[in-house]
Amino acid sequence: MKTKQLLVLGSAVCLLFSNCKKDDAKKTIDFTAITKNYFDDKNALDPLSATQNGQSQYNDQLQFEMTDGYRKSQMAFFNKYQKTIDAVDQKNLAAEELNSYEIIKWELSVGKELLNQPTNLMPIHQFWGTHLTMGQYAGGSSGQPFKTEKDYTNFLKRMDLYSVWIDSAMVYMKKGIDKGAVLPQSLTEKVIPQFDKMATPHIEDNLFYSAIKIMPAAFSEETKKDLTAKYTATITNKLIPQYKKMAEFLKKEYLPASRKTSGIGSLAFGKDLYAVYVKQWTTTSMTPEEIHELGLSEVARLNAEMEKVKSQVGFKGTLLEFFDYVRNKAELKPFKKPEEVIANFEKIYTVIKPNVDKLFSLQPKTKFEIRRTEAFREQTASAEYSPGATDGSRPGIFYVPIPNVTEYNMYGDEDLFLHEAIPGHHFQISLQQENANLPDFRKYNWFGAYGEGWALYTESLGKELGLYQDPYQYFGMLGNEMHRAVRLVVDTGLHSKGWTREQAIKYSLANEAESEASITTEIERYMAIPGQALSYKIGQLKIMELRKRAQDKMGTRFDIKKFHEKVLESGVMPLALLEKNIDAWIAEK
Repeated sequence: MKTKQLLVLGSAVCLLFSNCKKDDAKKTIDFTAITKNYFDDKNALDPLSATQNGQSQYNDQLQFEMTDGYRKSQMAFFNKYQKTIDAVDQKNLAAEELNSYEIIKWELSVGKELLNQPTNLMPIHQFWGTHLTMGQYAGGSSGQPFKTEKDYTNFLKRMDLYSVWIDSAMVYMKKGIDKGAVLPQSLTEKVIPQFDKMATPHIEDNLFYSAIKIMPAAFSEETKKDLTAKYTATITNKLIPQYKKMAEFLKKEYLPASRKTSGIGSLAFGKDLYAVYVKQWTTTSMTPEEIHELGLSEVARLNAEMEKVKSQVGFKGTLLEFFDYVRNKAELKPFKKPEEVIANFEKIYTVIKPNVDKLFSLQPKTKFEIRRTEAFREQTASAEYSPGATDGSRPGIFYVPIPNVTEYNMYGDEDLFLHEAIPGHHFQISLQQENANLPDFRKYNWFGAYGEGWALYTESLGKELGLYQDPYQYFGMLGNEMHRAVRLVVDTGLHSKGWTREQAIKYSLANEAESEASITTEIERYMAIPGQALSYKIGQLKIMELRKRAQDKMGTRFDIKKFHEKVLESGVMPLALLEKNIDAWIAEK
């Protein structure tokens, strides 16, 4: 993007570039420089994400996100950029710069609200976080590169920091115990094995030793020996003892102190915190009550659609009985080896390839792969997409957990592929990262309501892409959409209506064709990350609403390729900003 000089109040220049007084004359600043500095400062605060985003200068660093010092740095960051953008004259911004301005403004506002809540007293849970990201990076096939000697020394430094991070986490978890801000017991029970199993008796079996096993052949023997010795010492003397220490703490102190309640609404600050999480994840002003009622309405609509499929296949029992039938149908569990599951997804990819061009003129260049989820996290992981690197060094990866291949049910696989891979997350995230017109902070940004909403929206495109020919695969699509509708009900139920874990599981079982084990894992996910599960359906419904609005107003001039291009071209953003941009496009036509 070419540099654009912007007129701003002299006070803004004082804040960023000089010590002049407030009454100085208007001066010019570079809005591109603001976005660049914003991105750099964000990366410095979150070096693990910076690594995932290909910002290699942070590969030896680690954030201590729970500490008071770190939170002070966050607040300083928010205040600095709030003053900066408050002084920018919006009238002088180009369209894409206006998007950047609104996105920064939104992030600062919600970031401050979150920082006012004591979330640092619960720094770990079973679904995501520093301890799981470090495990992924240690495996050698994720964001952390292991190609040069410097790559290896970078991760060595990061491992050293991580051993201290574990101590910091325990310090703040103990503070949480004192203040009653602790995880539910069922979540603590899931976290314990994540630490327990990392304290391996044999160094060669340790996940953090993985990089040593894949050292480039070009390394000298002296370098290999030196790195092996250093990794061995760090793992043996620092990481394994710390993993043991955390596991013992979790078992003996944290688990007995963990709460009996399921939702964060039961905490002293819980209702206020949930309200912020709802805003963060939906990017709307909807209340938990409004979302709960919307969820109930969507569940009823989808139940009616499921009844139609049940009749189509000739099943005579109730819908609940049909759920059980689908869960246990032998023909839907045909796989004997994990490789067969991956091959089935490859087949789905082959089917849709010829049809993608009919719906998308804008497509990514980033390569794409399908992989089985790593063993160390497979038991608790969901299928997911990991973004690729635009320089071609890492493909976008669709991860599939296969903890028990003989029980793997394929009835929702076509729909799952559309969501996680193509044209869902792989298209949206890759196009965003490849867009040279976006500042870097937006190339690697994320808004769940937009990103997950887009992926859920793409599930509805299956028939146009040559899928859902089998009624059970179409039922899988309905089942996955139902899953997202149920989330609106159970997430708000858990965190704003006082539902128990068991209530939420019972409600899900009554409306979904998933196993109790799968549903239990999902409910515990919602307990761990309140509000995140709301983003999918809220975003999907907004994109569908915008598509219908465009079709109604544009009539025969409506072009589905162009609509998809307009939704995707500027990357993730709050839903209100997306709506504003689509409305402007409609008005132009």
